[in-house]
Amino acid sequence: MHETSTNPDLSVLVMCYNEAGTLKAFVRELVLVLDQLSLLYEIVVINDGSTDETGALANELAAATPNVRVVHHQENEGLGGVSRTGFRTVRGRIAPFFPADGQFPASILAEFVPLMHDYDLVLGYVTTPRPFVASALSRLERLLYRALFGRQHAFQGVMMFRRDLLQRIQLRVGGRGWGVLMEFVIKCSRLPVRAISVPTPLRPRANGKSKVVNVQSIGANLAEALRLRAELWELHLPNLN
Repeated sequence: MHETSTNPDLSVLVMCYNEAGTLKAFVRELVLVLDQLSLLYEIVVINDGSTDETGALANELAAATPNVRVVHHQENEGLGGVSRTGFRTVRGRIAPFFPADGQFPASILAEFVPLMHDYDLVLGYVTTPRPFVASALSRLERLLYRALFGRQHAFQGVMMFRRDLLQRIQLRVGGRGWGVLMEFVIKCSRLPVRAISVPTPLRPRANGKSKVVNVQSIGANLAEALRLRAELWELHLPNLN
């Protein structure tokens, strides 16, 4: 349903930093899938202080498409900053985060949306083989999180959540990494929240290179994880081993 509402059913949060080569094509792909879902929707492009033409292209998309809006960061704040902006600005009853690089196909929405009838949180995880170094770093990071927080639902990539969960959880993690997303998932796991993990496809990047899986980002994520573990300890929230 190609229209917007003050309170749409679905907000698609598109995270982008220097994705001028992929943003337009990916938003068009999203629209094609969303128009088949018979939902009131919006697409929220979060431009994370891009230094290329991403910001201008996002503004063009918003001007040409009634159900697209843009939030601009003046400076690059990383995945953490984009995630916090998404949590603050979401209007839809349900919402997924998507990167603008197009590696996660928009067709994932057609699988996740029906699951939200029975679940509060749907977590995607990647099964597609990746380069050895990226795969090894990602596996190491998951082991560290398991050691700190116990067994969790598998999550790597796209999530969809009910907005009302944000009224039950106080998010505190700062920083540039994906710590705030893990804080959200971990705190949900300690509440009576219906959650499920499902495999999702991962396509090769059409343009540019990954900004997420590298030693620097994993180091930042680990520092945020240690701060989160200290907070959970103070709140007496247990591991789920």
